Amino acid sequence: MTSRFTELTVDCHDPERLAAFWYEVLDFKVIDRSEDKVEIGSWVPTVEEVRARQMPPTLMFIRVPEGKSVKNRLHLDVSPIDCSTEDEVTRLLGLGAVKVDVGQGPDRSWVVMADPEGNEFDVLRSLAPQA
Repeated sequence: MTSRFTELTVDCHDPERLAAFWYEVLDFKVIDRSEDKVEIGSWVPTVEEVRARQMPPTLMFIRVPEGKSVKNRLHLDVSPIDCSTEDEVTRLLGLGAVKVDVGQGPDRSWVVMADPEGNEFDVLRSLAPQA
């Protein structure tokens, strides 16, 4: 017996706003939505494909009444694929992210940021081809 990692769910106040931020960050699309949830992904999952092999999980944003109160125990790491880490950080700041200090120290190869609802994530090294 086995299971597949199919969705990562993020509790939030405004699923539409947070999904819009993350689909711009990741170049995903909305694959499902209702009044209190929005699901985004790089593909539209089918039962057959999920059963056949592990595929990239989708992100599900679900409205909850309570706010974020502590540092995330789970966070996303993103790696730019067509620009430098610095250029990606600038782009993400323009989308509504902010840089945050979670005690990471100054000499790190990654940048800690937070999405518009304060969920931390890391921008790692660039995977762009070197010129």
